[in-house]
Amino acid sequence: MEHEDGPVDQGLLDYLGQYITDHKKSVMDRVLEERTRHFTVVLEDIYKPHNASAVLRTCDCFGLQDIHVIEKTNQYKVNPYVTRGASEWVDIYKYYSPQGSAVKDCFGSLKSEGYRVLATSPSPGALSIHDLDPSKKTALVFGNEHEGVSEEVQNQADGTVYIPMLGFTESFNISVSASIFLYDLVRKAKERLPHNYYLSEEDKQKLRLKWYRQVVKRSKLHEKMYRDSLKK
Repeated sequence: MEHEDGPVDQGLLDYLGQYITDHKKSVMDRVLEERTRHFTVVLEDIYKPHNASAVLRTCDCFGLQDIHVIEKTNQYKVNPYVTRGASEWVDIYKYYSPQGSAVKDCFGSLKSEGYRVLATSPSPGALSIHDLDPSKKTALVFGNEHEGVSEEVQNQADGTVYIPMLGFTESFNISVSASIFLYDLVRKAKERLPHNYYLSEEDKQKLRLKWYRQVVKRSKLHEKMYRDSLKK
């Protein structure tokens, strides 16, 4: 993700905006109004890229801006046929530490930003999805398809949470599980609307600029032309 130092130049936004249709800009504005970093998702060493891509698409659909990917033995690559373009609109942060701990790096970063980190697992003592408090900033960790979240994740997380099962199977697949968790959390949060649930105006502007740059063809050239015009 590109980070802008200081406030976004409104003149630059207006300049790039003239190359984007009013309809597309209105869609971006509508989506930005619903974007949140109150909830985020962490994927640990996902084995099948299409499953991770499906979760990424789910995050976009529910208004989450950030997805964190812990890479151990498996490297995640976006599957465009599954994401249906969602990867262009969300921010993906990857953690890989061959000499250290990618889990520690990821969780340390999240906790420093005020997130409660919960591993999704039907382990003894886990909290039911029905008892999750939507007012707290929450990062949900999903493990790989074969083994679920690792012992390392469970040891370093602030707790575990699960979806009660009514059949013989112990769990849903990762994309279905993420959808259920996020639907329930977002619905509850919007009923109570926690403080700072939506993005700040400054963050919206930074995202708007990022998206404009992605949509406008040869945006770097247009931006250079804009900068040059200011020098005249």
